[in-house]
Amino acid sequence: MANPLPPRSAWKDRLHEIIFEADTRAGKRFDIVLLWVILASVAVVMLESVQLIADAYSTWLFVLEWTFTIFFTIEYILRLISVRKPWRYAISFFGIVDLLSILPSYLALFQLGQSSLRIIRIMRLLRVFRVLKLFGFVRQAKQLRFALRASSPKIAVFLLAVLVATVLMGTVMYIIEDPKDGFTSIPRSIYWAIVTLTTVGYGDIAPQTALGQALAGVIMIIGYAIIAVPTGIVSLEMSKADNSNTLSCSSCGKEGHDDDATYCKFCAEEL
Repeated sequence: MANPLPPRSAWKDRLHEIIFEADTRAGKRFDIVLLWVILASVAVVMLESVQLIADAYSTWLFVLEWTFTIFFTIEYILRLISVRKPWRYAISFFGIVDLLSILPSYLALFQLGQSSLRIIRIMRLLRVFRVLKLFGFVRQAKQLRFALRASSPKIAVFLLAVLVATVLMGTVMYIIEDPKDGFTSIPRSIYWAIVTLTTVGYGDIAPQTALGQALAGVIMIIGYAIIAVPTGIVSLEMSKADNSNTLSCSSCGKEGHDDDATYCKFCAEEL
């Protein structure tokens, strides 16, 4: 049996509560500040892509970018400090997002020659990943994540059924319609079925026969029903998630534990 982790310092517990627990007053304040900083940093990234603004306000944009980079760097370090097992958070989805949001700015400091400038510019675009951090700290986003995770098997089965139906309908349309009307192959006909079923309707291919148009009408009607099914599945899971506990583990940082849970169901550490 693994040796228990040493007791944590009180200030680390408090830091974890502020950063990871969205239900506390301090946690809500931290989330609000983080929200505005993320939005501002993404706005700076967008403004930098406008050449006229970048040329006129390059100094201000540079200062703002490094201000945000330092802020997110400190936040990333504090997150690693506040959990018992920093490496678990570092390799988690949001840990990687945090790293990608600050890494490009530091990589830009090591420009060794003109040939590397294009690669640096591409890497700096990864700063847009900061917007993904918006999904990491609000309670409603956690509930949505739980709902999507719980409903994913049902949605996967549903999408498989839709895929089979699309292949069948595309094949039937290939048999019905003339190749000169655009239905030159089964894959091309399946493409038309997907466009029609999703109610996108590009219009680049259209059935000309009465039987083909009748089948198209049936597919369009089915399309509206298909849109409603995943919505209902996720809504049901969302109603269940409203009553779930979003307590965060101080060791691995994951949520979703039962109300009476004493140990984390992901890493087995005491909550």
